[in-house]
Amino acid sequence: MSDVVACKNITKVYQQGTLDVKALDDVTISVKSREFVSLYGPSGSGKTTLLNLIGTLDRPTSGEISLDCERVDSKSNSELAVLRLKKIGFVFQAYNLIPVLTAQENVEFVMQLQGVSRAERAELANNILNEVGLKGLGNRRPSELSGGQQQRVAVARAIVSKPSLVLADEPTANLDSTTAAELLELMLRMNEQHGTTFIFSTHDPIVMKYAKRLVQLKDGKVVHDRENS
Repeated sequence: MSDVVACKNITKVYQQGTLDVKALDDVTISVKSREFVSLYGPSGSGKTTLLNLIGTLDRPTSGEISLDCERVDSKSNSELAVLRLKKIGFVFQAYNLIPVLTAQENVEFVMQLQGVSRAERAELANNILNEVGLKGLGNRRPSELSGGQQQRVAVARAIVSKPSLVLADEPTANLDSTTAAELLELMLRMNEQHGTTFIFSTHDPIVMKYAKRLVQLKDGKVVHDRENS
């Protein structure tokens, strides 16, 4: 299988006042198609920074990043916006649903930006909401849904257009253990049935239990990278 993600000698330095803080230090990692990977480590280990760099939401200070064998670290902001729209789905810790839109409209939003016709995106959104266990709830706004249901909408929005990669930043942080397990079962099913590649950042043992590969970061470095048996 080909690499969906390839990071080579990635370093990221942030300026805090007069200090330079190295969030990532010479990280090299690749992720192949259909993997289900968890980046884990304590706060400040660099896992969210690495996820943001992979998702092209930030740029490395040095090093190379490729998505689907295409260098992305030197692309313009407008080129990266198009790339994110076409290739990457995001699941955020805080859900990031649009409060004035219904669940179905939230799921349709990315497809609308992609130029999908109204009829087609309505059908796709309805089908994916049924698939994630939200049948009959498409007309509810986020405020009318539980935290677990909102995160299911976020997952549906991330995967509905079948991106090659889904990035999930602490996706279970606001969920109880039962709801978290249900959400992970859902994403694992999407991985196995649709071949979607998932990369999580987390310190939640439940996420690490479900991951097929565990990558540990500490002080901005990868210290362990292993299959999860």
